[in-house]
Formats: sequence, structure tokens, C-alpha cells
Amino acid sequence: MIGLMSSEMDITGASLETLFRLNVGGSLIGPKNDTAGMGRTWYNDMPYIYSGSVGVVTSIKKGQHVKYDRIPHYIAPIQVYESARAMGPDGLEVNSKYNLTWKFSVDPNFTYVIRMHFCDFLMTRPNQRIFDIYINNQTAQGDDNALDPVGTAGAGVPFYKDYGIFVRGKADILIELHPSMFSQPEFLDAILNGLEIFKMAASRSLAGRNPELSSMLAADIDKIEKKKQKEFQSHNMIVIAGAAVAAILIVLVNRQNRRRNQRPPCPHGSSWLPLRGSSMSSNSDSNHLSSLAQGLCRHFTLSEMKRATQSFHESNVIGIGGFGKVYKGAIDEGLTKVAIKRSNPQSEQGVNEFKTEIEMLSKLRHKHLVSLIGFCEEEGEMCLVYDYMALGTLREHLYDSRKGPMGMLSWKQRLEICIGAARGLHYLHTGAQYTIIHRDVKTTNILLDDKWSAKVSDFGLSKTGANMENGAVSTVVKGSFGYLDPEYFRRQQLTEKSDVYSFGVVLFEVLCAKPALDPSLPKEQVSLADWALQCKREGRLVELVDPHIKEDIKEECLNKFADTAEKCLNDSGLERPGMGDVLWNLEFALQLQQEEDQEGGRICERDDSK
Repeated sequence: MIGLMSSEMDITGASLETLFRLNVGGSLIGPKNDTAGMGRTWYNDMPYIYSGSVGVVTSIKKGQHVKYDRIPHYIAPIQVYESARAMGPDGLEVNSKYNLTWKFSVDPNFTYVIRMHFCDFLMTRPNQRIFDIYINNQTAQGDDNALDPVGTAGAGVPFYKDYGIFVRGKADILIELHPSMFSQPEFLDAILNGLEIFKMAASRSLAGRNPELSSMLAADIDKIEKKKQKEFQSHNMIVIAGAAVAAILIVLVNRQNRRRNQRPPCPHGSSWLPLRGSSMSSNSDSNHLSSLAQGLCRHFTLSEMKRATQSFHESNVIGIGGFGKVYKGAIDEGLTKVAIKRSNPQSEQGVNEFKTEIEMLSKLRHKHLVSLIGFCEEEGEMCLVYDYMALGTLREHLYDSRKGPMGMLSWKQRLEICIGAARGLHYLHTGAQYTIIHRDVKTTNILLDDKWSAKVSDFGLSKTGANMENGAVSTVVKGSFGYLDPEYFRRQQLTEKSDVYSFGVVLFEVLCAKPALDPSLPKEQVSLADWALQCKREGRLVELVDPHIKEDIKEECLNKFADTAEKCLNDSGLERPGMGDVLWNLEFALQLQQEEDQEGGRICERDDSK
């Protein structure tokens, strides 16, 4: 990748195609809310985060105002400049050791224009926050040219900078922000409000390979189209706009039909799956799915499912859940390992859960959510096909005796797994257009791939917050005993804080290596959540810590971890932290654990005689 161009580049008269338009740190902005009638859509940036840390989201405070002193209003809507993603308050200890990074897949052998939007509404004077910008490992702003947003434009004043780069070879664009050590600012931090990437061709030819649209993008296009169709029925003024969107969708469908005919193997382990159009088999018993969901994941025949699992042979069973048995299998001529969940006709979970799982997961892609590859609905059978998680469930590695000593997780591994799961849940709560509540967070629904990376799974009970009133949705209580939010149980009002409660139980389960419910114990110890809270309040929590890790945990880390779990289990949902705060506290706990152990660091010695 070569040829990083000046931020003063002239793009007048060039052919441009918009590839990405992101409201960094903010929620989706639809065409109706775009500024000056521009009709653009600005997406959330979470699916493109490539950092070890996602940083923190900040928003403009009450009484503050964005001042369009340097650019016209139409450049970007005010909502883009009223929120941002920054590195956070950790300063030298953390921020100097990582880059805030986004990664984008693009076509090779083209020039790309990268427009970055800035508005620093937190700092008040120059030299407080200065940072370097790298594009594909080349310095766009750095050293004596590092970017100082307030010094460049003033506090609360939006501006943008354009950069150009020619991409050759591996077709990715990597954008990284890092605090400027050269400039020695008051705070080691970086900030970004918005990001646009345009494909440019001086010859006016933008021909390239068919785009592999993310399912999240396709879902939002579908929602926007449906909304415009409704408006069309009552407002004739949008006829032209509706026709334009329809034309775009026809082009996309035609492209997908061409790709479907080629039928390439599905890439195993990819964090983004290609958009595949597929019709239901002619001998399907029923069609429970929307055409959108069918188009976003792959449709398998029953014969393909039998071939992948040796006719659902019992030797391939790797798990049993509420929906049915889970089989290990291989598709695409044995090249891709998968996990196939087959419905059990006697199960309480049936068509609704099958539909929910597909409708939900087909629209979501995140490195810490299990990837749905496709489905089968034929001859009364319902199957779901996922990426294969080689290391199984988190629960297996906490206290499943079949795993033996080699299956035990170190304390650092447990922390990293909790952080990964928290990132996946945080994305569900904030990264999509509507809040998505998992509703069944537990250690058996946190899976581990071959690199010990955690992925949240099983969305059969999930609810979307599209129809939330006052931040809650009324629903029949569902979930798993031991993890169930007591406030949700009492009021039948589901919020994202119900997931937070369940995750608090998971945290104590990880710390203590004890099941959420154990009827064999004395009455006061049956519920792990209740027992752990009581022991913590009495200063006896260390007695519950898993002996396999007890001598390895630093006291400061234990306290931060336990405090976080305790806050998650607050009886009042309003008093519980959001998943973003939970994530930040777990990352801080990991930082405390990793600090040099100069003072011993153990909370107690292991007593092997017990």
C-alpha cells in the first residue's frame, strides 16, 4: 500500500463512490435526519473497530454548542459532531501503549479519499489533546504536525481533513490514532467524531469486484426502504426518492444473483459474511423467514446437513440445549468446520426461536458474537449452521471435570474472556439501530474459538428494543434460573440492564468456578449470586475464589472485579452500570492484574491440604 497524499489534495472533478460513512461514537443517522436535505445515512462505527480496546464514547454536555465557524452545515449533520470516540482517561498507563484503530475492506488498485471529522467539545485550549494519525502504517499527521483539534479550529468548532491513499495488494484500509508523545500534550488522548471513505478514479471508471456488503448495512438499507415506502403512500412528494432507492436495490439484487450462481465456499472464521440471496427449497414445509433474512445468510438443503453430520450421527454431538442437539460438521466438501444446531420437536423452543435466531444474527456481525452461516428448513427439520467454536463453552472450562487439569483457565484468560463477552453484549446494546437484549446470558452461551476468544451465542430468546417505551419492553419472562434478573421477573419489564444482571452472575461464576444454582448446597448457598454478595459484604469473598486461581489474583484486581460484579447485581436496574461501564471496569481490572508484581500481589496462598 503506497502513496499517502497530502491533506490538501484536490478532488474537484474526480469520480467518487461512497463506501463508508460513519457517525463515530454515535448511533445511526437516517436520511431524514441528515443535514440540509442531503439524504445520507451515517452508521455506527463499532463493527469496524480493530483496536484491542474500543475506547470510550463521549457526548456533548448540556449547555455546550457546536459552532459551525469553519465549515458549512451540509458537510455533516450536527449529531456527528455532538458525539465522539476517544481513548479514555487512562493516560500514560494505557493510552500510550495502544492505537485507537478502525479497519475497512476495499478493492485493490484504487485511490481512496478518507475524510475525518473532528470537533473537540471537551478540551478548552490548545495543547491539551494532540495526537498522531496513521493510515495503513503511514504517517498522515505526526511529530511537529500532529493534530490538535482545539488548536486547529477552537473548542467546539467542527472541521474535517481529507487524506488520499492508493491501495495495492492486500485490500484493507487501516486508520489509527495515537497520542502524540512528541508534542507532550496535557492529556494523552485522541478523538474522532466522523469518518467517510470514498473510492476515487481519475478515469471516471470505478469498476471493481462486487462488494461484500455487511449484513448490518443491508439490514439498514432494507429498513430505510420500508420506511420510505410507507411515506410514499401518504406523501406523493417522495416518489422520485422511492424510485431511486428501488433502483439501487435492483442493482444490489442483480449483483447478488450473479454471485449466488458462482456459489463460492463460505469463508471460515471471517468476521463478515458475504450477502447471499437464496430462495427457499421447493419442498420446504413452510417459510417462516423474511426475504431479508433469507438473503443475508446461506440456505442449506437437508441432504447437505445430513452429509455434513454423517446423518446426524451421535458421535458428532457436541452439546445439547433448549433448541435441540448441536453437532460438529463440515461443509463445502469438508473444508469448513461448522456447528449445526438441530431442532428437537419435543423442545419448548421451536419456530419462534428459530426465526428469532436467524432474523437477529443475520443482521449482526461482530468479532465477539458467534457468526451464523446459514439455516435449513425442510421436511419438518429446522437447523442452524454456525462457525465452529473449537474450545466449546466457557462453563466447560470452569468446572467440568471431564476437561481435567488441562481444561482449567488461568485468571488472566478468564478476565480476557469476560472482556470479550462484555464487548459483544455492549455491541448488542449500543451498536445496532435498536437496542438488542440477549435475555439468556450465561456461561453456556459464551463460546470459545481456537484462540480462546469469547463469542456470545444463542439468540433464540433475544428481543429488540425497537418498540421500547421508557427504555423497557413488556414481555413474558424468559431466561435461565440463576441468571434471571429479579426486577424483570417481578415487573415483566425487560431492559438491557437485565442482561447486565445476568452478566454479573457470570462474573461471579468465573471467579468462583461454581454453578449459578446448586440445590445440593445449604439453602443460603444455593444461589451463587446471593451467596457471593453476602460473602462480599461480610469481607469473606476470598473464601469463594476458585482454588486453581486464588494465588494468582492481585488484590487490587480482585476488588475491582468483585465491585463490578456486585454493581451488576444491584436489585434496581437503574442502579446497575451500563455494559459500556462494565467493559471499562473489566479492562481496568486486567490492567491492574498486569502491572508489575513488586509487592507480592497474591491475595492468599493455596492450601493443597484442604
